[in-house]
Amino acid sequence: MSRKIDEAFIAEIQLTVEAYKRLHNCAKVAKLLNVNASTISRRLDMAHKYGINVETDREIVVETVKLAKQKQGLQDVQRIERKSFRESARIENAVEALNVEIVNILGSTKFNAPKASYSHFNGKACLILHISDNHLNEQVDLPHNQFNWNIAGQRLKKLADRAIQIGNAYGIKNLFIAFTGDLLNSDRRLDEMLSNATNRASACILAVYMYGQMLQHLASHFKVSVASISGNESRIQKDVGWAKEVASDNYDALIFNILRMQHSHYIDFSHSTEPSEQVVMVAGQNVLLIHGHGAKGTGQINIQAVKGKYLARGIVIDFVISGHYHETHIADFYARSASLVGSNAYSEDALNMSGRASQNLYIVHEGGGFDGLKVDLQHTDDVEGYDIQEHLVTYNTKSAKKCHNSQTIFSVVI
Repeated sequence: MSRKIDEAFIAEIQLTVEAYKRLHNCAKVAKLLNVNASTISRRLDMAHKYGINVETDREIVVETVKLAKQKQGLQDVQRIERKSFRESARIENAVEALNVEIVNILGSTKFNAPKASYSHFNGKACLILHISDNHLNEQVDLPHNQFNWNIAGQRLKKLADRAIQIGNAYGIKNLFIAFTGDLLNSDRRLDEMLSNATNRASACILAVYMYGQMLQHLASHFKVSVASISGNESRIQKDVGWAKEVASDNYDALIFNILRMQHSHYIDFSHSTEPSEQVVMVAGQNVLLIHGHGAKGTGQINIQAVKGKYLARGIVIDFVISGHYHETHIADFYARSASLVGSNAYSEDALNMSGRASQNLYIVHEGGGFDGLKVDLQHTDDVEGYDIQEHLVTYNTKSAKKCHNSQTIFSVVI
């Protein structure tokens, strides 16, 4: 029953029974009691089920109903328990039967010991060495991170060694080096440009000298190709520009062009005239090089917008690589490199972000797809770095807690 059995309900049933004894018609009784005819029928069934009549003691009726409900409750509990037992028994029987079948199959199957073999790659993959945000003339002197020209030489050497290790492991003979900007810091105030002109010229030459050693080192192990785009920090002018004439007025472009003049007789350099973005086909895939400052971020949505721009030109971009944010992120269709510098005062105090020095490597397969690897370069105490020319050493000091000690260049002793 949906309604609670109480004295009021029993009284309703009794009243219905009395009326029915007089009228012997459910419709007339329903009209008399102002209820539906179905209600009369239901009450008469209840009276018959529980033996309710005018002479029956109401307390006996209530107790009878309680006992009937308890009986029904016990039946429901037993039904649920039996169902639960059946389910668990079925699962146990199935697992037991599966185990027996597996044991039987193992007993009737003969396994041959595998022969030792080594995978040989067909050499159709290409390794990409992603160099971004090196800021070579920056000096950092924090308790947990130091950066200067000597440490930069060590980190670049460690990066090249790791590229050679990965190339040997995969049997890769082709290496593409992608420079994606901000190889140097620049001075953009007019008085700094005038006073530090010698420093910036020296930094450019020293960067060329260091990258030249790296190119020679890698060319002894790979067939090397190089492409470069310009970043925002390395711009010579005060403001960021997107026109070719303005965007190419950049230390990144200057360093790349000098390297091309010096090493093009044994290394293939890109001759693209696009300073900010460049599409390079690597192992049959179109790889887009951007710095990242013009994409309004380098997340999935923004990268899709950049790819859509090229798709409108009929160029399908398979993979996008960038830098700028000094934080490694390798996703399905794009990757971002961190900085060679690591944490500095600006990133930790202004942005509340800590980082590690690292650069990226990618293995691009001719059949499609790529493997991405972050190379951690934070610790290089055991690495013998590339040579630097001490007389060219100059810094744009952003995060140094102490500057270089003064040094007497020439003294006359009397």
